[in-house]
Amino acid sequence: MDFLSGTASLVDEVDKKLLVVLRDGKKLVGVLRSFDQFANLVLEDTWERVHVGRSYGERRLGVFLVRGENVVLMGELDVAKDNELPFRLQKIPFEEAERLYKEERQRQAEEAERKQKMLLSQGLQMDAFTFSLLSDPENVLNFDP
Repeated sequence: MDFLSGTASLVDEVDKKLLVVLRDGKKLVGVLRSFDQFANLVLEDTWERVHVGRSYGERRLGVFLVRGENVVLMGELDVAKDNELPFRLQKIPFEEAERLYKEERQRQAEEAERKQKMLLSQGLQMDAFTFSLLSDPENVLNFDP
């Protein structure tokens, strides 16, 4: 198997159904029709999907241009498994799925804030992957993933 580096490796993905995850968390499903040296993508027959628990909602976007810098993750979908989606998950209206997703994200943010306050009350501060003991600035533990 030949390996192409950079955006040239997208050649093998043209005309395939892909899942594209964007920086803002949106998930797009569509057929890759074209790309350029900046990894800008043209997706055809594009749908935006929102998954919440055992439910999902989707809306048709049609032809969609995605700026390369906004792509976080991209991969080919197994068409057979994608066609089974309605049998494994409950399909709900997109607007309801989007509302439930936003509520879930809000709950997660509130939980993270609550944990942060609890740690601060114990003298600990959590920033990304660094935990530091506030009472002793000389004692810093770094956890690099």
